[in-house]
Amino acid sequence: MLRVSDNRRFLVHDDGSPFFYLADTAWELLHRLDRDDTTLYLDDRAAKGFTAIQTVALAEVDGLTLPTPAGELPLHDRDPARPNDAYFDHVEWVIDEAAARGLFVALLPTWGRYVVSAGWEGLQAADHVVFSETNAERFGRYVGDRFADKANLIWVIGGDRDPTGVVSVFRAMAQGIKAAGAKQLMTFHPPGGGGGSADWLHGEDWLDFHARQSGHSRRYTPNWRYLDRDYALEPVRPCIDMEPCYENHPVDFRSHSLWFDDHDVRCAAYWAVFHGAFGHTYGCHDIWMMRKPGDPPGGTARGWWFESLHLPGARQMGYLKRLMLSRPFLTRRPAPELVLQRDRVESDHAAATRDGGAGADATDASYVMAYSPLAGPIALDTRVLGQGRLRVWDVNPRTGRAVVLDEPENAGRYVAPALQTGPDRVVLIDRVDAGFVAPR
Repeated sequence: MLRVSDNRRFLVHDDGSPFFYLADTAWELLHRLDRDDTTLYLDDRAAKGFTAIQTVALAEVDGLTLPTPAGELPLHDRDPARPNDAYFDHVEWVIDEAAARGLFVALLPTWGRYVVSAGWEGLQAADHVVFSETNAERFGRYVGDRFADKANLIWVIGGDRDPTGVVSVFRAMAQGIKAAGAKQLMTFHPPGGGGGSADWLHGEDWLDFHARQSGHSRRYTPNWRYLDRDYALEPVRPCIDMEPCYENHPVDFRSHSLWFDDHDVRCAAYWAVFHGAFGHTYGCHDIWMMRKPGDPPGGTARGWWFESLHLPGARQMGYLKRLMLSRPFLTRRPAPELVLQRDRVESDHAAATRDGGAGADATDASYVMAYSPLAGPIALDTRVLGQGRLRVWDVNPRTGRAVVLDEPENAGRYVAPALQTGPDRVVLIDRVDAGFVAPR
């Protein structure tokens, strides 16, 4: 089972070893896939280095009215007080299959549309809202009791909806889960446009870490600003971007416009992690909905889930995880002050992270990393690395390959030269006496 680290910045295993939350978004997994397809999906995500799967029990797309491939609905008569045991037997099977592959499941008990109506849906609340405080607590007790012993589970309350006016319903669900004896970590999945759990729920005692949704409204959304905000809050909680732009998703939901690609998802991932996130969530538009031949028209989707498993961004997320875990992780902190250049525009933003103590005079860092969405030069303040020889690596975030650029004596400032391998890059500077090997 996971817990929050002693410094309140990261997630760790019971033995204190670091856990890098690298999640794939599979909202319709429990609702749309049979067991064979589920096995194929989990095998692929485990092989690519993911550590978690985000999914939802009461799914957004016809989740209460369209049966699963096995013919089951999650609730009898759309009543949260009458869950269908056969459906939740399948949920348990998926959780156990994930565990067998070393994967955690970040489980939303319900999508937010069944708690509160969103104006953009164009529906009356009576068309889909089924939860009240009373049955939310009762449903929470049911799922909490069913899955209290699952060590590979993380609870995610919410589900892409503004909780204003219905915080008490979400709170009742969380309290029901806890009252049933479930001790796993818990967070809240917020609405898009930069919404975050901290905006409504920072004082809730059941909330173990903060989540943001930087969303899909434009390219190069400056999600680091959201992470900076959450990272600075007191009391300290770990923070993450739980829904950034999805690969193969139309920008601003317009199918005739631009589509987010692997460069977009890398920018969101490195910006968030280098600004203090304890991990990151990847998503693909075709995969979250598990779109397959024979489904109704997919709106803005343009691929099949089983083909889109192999889009480049997913594998590249594994390179990020390997890089971060190749160096001391639990002492890591954001280090924007080390970047000695101004962003011309937000899409040029260079982000940095390091280990070691806080303060301008700290010189105990063993490494500094900087990410730029461009392949141009990066000027870095290296005084935090103390005196001695440095080893400078160029890490290609598209391939995971690291090559040594230089081994200078630390002069307090280093300018990594421009590269021709673009469009983005990571510069990693180690103290040679730290004894680190290539980050792979």
